[in-house]
Amino acid sequence: MTPVHFAFSSAFMLGLTGLAFHRTHLLSALLCLEGMMLSLFIALSLWTLQLDSTNFSASPMLLLAFSACEASAGLALLVATARTHGTDRLQNLNLLQC
Repeated sequence: MTPVHFAFSSAFMLGLTGLAFHRTHLLSALLCLEGMMLSLFIALSLWTLQLDSTNFSASPMLLLAFSACEASAGLALLVATARTHGTDRLQNLNLLQC
């Protein structure tokens, strides 16, 4: 495994462990998801450049578009949660009260 592959794999795993173990606020969970998506985007872009293939050239842009949609939906949920519950702590959110 090259150092570049190790760096992106460790960045993805760091975001995944942050998402799994540090779930106190919704904002921190969204930032971990964004870090994971950014590491996937950079790794996919470098993989496309290494292969010199035009077949996969649109896939990093497609991933980036989905990442932007995910970020906007997450921020909308964060704003709605902060307005209704007054906080973004995940322990205070109970789906049965809706």
